[in-house]
Amino acid sequence: MSIPRIAIERPVTMFMISMVIILLGGISLTRLPVDLMPDTQVPTITVRVNYTGVGPLEMEELVTRPIEQAVSAVAGLDRVDSTSSEGNANIRLNFAWGTDLSEAADEVRTRLDRVRGRMPEDADPPTVFKFDSNAMPIMGIGVQGDFDPVTLREIAQNDLSPRLERVAGVAAVTINGGLRRQIHVDLSREKIQALNLSPDRVVQILRTENQNLPLGEVNDADRTLLLRSPGQFKNIDEIRNIVVMTRDGVPVYMRDIADVSDATEDRRSFMRIDGINGIRMQVTKQSGTNTIQVADGVKKEVEKINAEIQGMKLQILDDQSRFIRRAIGSVQEHAMLGGILVIAIIYLFLRDFKSTMIICTSIPVSVIGTFALLYFGGYTLNTLTFGGLALGIGMIVDAAIVVLENTYRHLEMGKDRITAAIDGSEEVWSAILASTLTHIAVFVPMLFLTGVSSIMFGQLAAVVSFSLAMSLLVAVTIVPVLCSRLLDPPHVIHGRAGIMSAFNRSIDRFLNSVDEFYARMLHKALAHRPTVFATGFGLFVVALLLLPRIGFEFQPSSRWARASRRPRPS
Repeated sequence: MSIPRIAIERPVTMFMISMVIILLGGISLTRLPVDLMPDTQVPTITVRVNYTGVGPLEMEELVTRPIEQAVSAVAGLDRVDSTSSEGNANIRLNFAWGTDLSEAADEVRTRLDRVRGRMPEDADPPTVFKFDSNAMPIMGIGVQGDFDPVTLREIAQNDLSPRLERVAGVAAVTINGGLRRQIHVDLSREKIQALNLSPDRVVQILRTENQNLPLGEVNDADRTLLLRSPGQFKNIDEIRNIVVMTRDGVPVYMRDIADVSDATEDRRSFMRIDGINGIRMQVTKQSGTNTIQVADGVKKEVEKINAEIQGMKLQILDDQSRFIRRAIGSVQEHAMLGGILVIAIIYLFLRDFKSTMIICTSIPVSVIGTFALLYFGGYTLNTLTFGGLALGIGMIVDAAIVVLENTYRHLEMGKDRITAAIDGSEEVWSAILASTLTHIAVFVPMLFLTGVSSIMFGQLAAVVSFSLAMSLLVAVTIVPVLCSRLLDPPHVIHGRAGIMSAFNRSIDRFLNSVDEFYARMLHKALAHRPTVFATGFGLFVVALLLLPRIGFEFQPSSRWARASRRPRPS
C-alpha cells in the first residue's frame, strides 16, 4: 500500500500529525534566540602574561619562548602567533577546525603548569581564554551626571552596573571612562635614603598591613567562634600612622617619610558624550540568549534608572539589536512578500481558489515545522536561516502542484474525488520524491564544508533541505487528503460565473498567447540549431572572460546607521 493511499484512508491521522508539527514549530519559534549571524566559534586560544616593567626583548626571552615551546605539541594546533611588548606577552594558538576547544584549553593549561617554574617569579600567572563571539558587547550606554569623574565612575560601578547585570540574559557590564580613586603614597627620596630604607620595603609593609587575617577557631562550651584580624585600611590616617621602622628605639611613621593623599589615577584619555565628560558602559550578553530580548530588557532598566536617580542621565549610544531587528525584519518581510507572490502566481495558473489553498497548505506546515529543526538543532534565527526559508518557499509548493494537477487530470477522466486523488498521487509520488531529492542533493555538499563556511552555509543548507523534506511529506499526505475532500470536478470549476470567471478568461487568453509565442520561438530555434548552439557557447565564453573581473570577499559590506553619536575619546 502506497503512502498517499494510507493518508487518504486515514485523514484524521494525517491532520493530527500536521497539527503536531505546527505546534512544535510554533513553540520552538517563541523560544528561538534571534541574532544577526550564526554563532561562530573560531578555534583560537590566547595565552596572556603580564610582567610589569620588563622590555619587549626580555619578555620574548623569559616568557614568550618558553610558552611557545611548551604549547607547540598540543594536539590539533595549526599555527602559533606571538606578540611581545613592554610588560605584556600574547601567544595566540590557532587550532584546526573541528578541534574541541575545551579539551585543547585543558591541555594548554597542563603544559603551562610544567614550565611555570622556568618563568620569572614576579610575572603574573598565565591567563588562558578562548575566543567567544558572544564576548562582543551588544550595547553601549553613555552616563552623564552632575558629579566629578571619580564619583560618577563609582556610582556606575557600584550602583548602575549591578542593576544592569540583573537583567535577564546580561553576562557582564564593563565601564570605560571616568577616573578611579587612588591613594598616593609619595616617598621623600632624601628621607628614605637617610634612613637607608628601600621603596620595596615600604611596598611590602603596606601590602602586609592591608589585609584581613583568619585566626582560627575558639571553642566556648557548645559554641565555636571563628576569629579574624581585620587589618585593611579604612582611612588615610591609618596609612599615615603605620610604623615603617624603629631607629634607636624611636618609631618612624609613614607620615614622616611620605606624603599620603587621597587622589585619582593619572588621566590618560577623555570620554565625552555630546561634548560633556561622561562614562561609557558596554553590555555583553550570555551565550545562546536572544540579543533583541536582552537589549529590550536593558532599555527598560535604563528608563527606570533615569526616572529614579536624579542628576544622572543614561542614553543608548549604540545598539546592535537595532541592526539585527532591521536585517531580520527585512529578510522576514521579503520572505512574506515572496510567499504572497507564490500564492498569486499559483492562482494565476490554476485559476481556482480551492486549488490554490490546497497547495498553499504546504507552505505553513513546511516553514513552521522547520522552526522545530532550528530549535532542537541549536540554531538561531538569523539572516542565513531566514534566507534559507525564503529560498525554500518557492520550491516548497512544487511537489504539491504536481500532485494536484495529476489529480485534476484524473477528475477530468470522470473518476470520483477519492479515486482520482489515490490514482493521481500514486502515479507521481515517486517522481516528486526524485525531484525533491534532486533539490536537496544540491545543498547536501554544503553540510560537509569546513571552517567558517561550514557554520555559515551549513545552517542555510540544513534549513532548505529540511523544509523541502517537509514539503514532500505534505505533498504525499496532506495534499492528497485535501484533494479527495475539497477539489472540485472540472465542470464545476468551469461552470462558475461572475467577475472571477471573466478574470479567469482573461488569464486564459494571456496564457494562450504565451503558449503561442513559445511555440513560434521553439520552431525557430529548431529551424536554426547551429545559431542557437553558437549563441549559447558564445555567452558561456563571455561569462568565463568576465569571471576574473568579479571581486571576491567573504561577506558583503554593510552599513549600520546609528541614531546616536558615539563618544570620541580624546
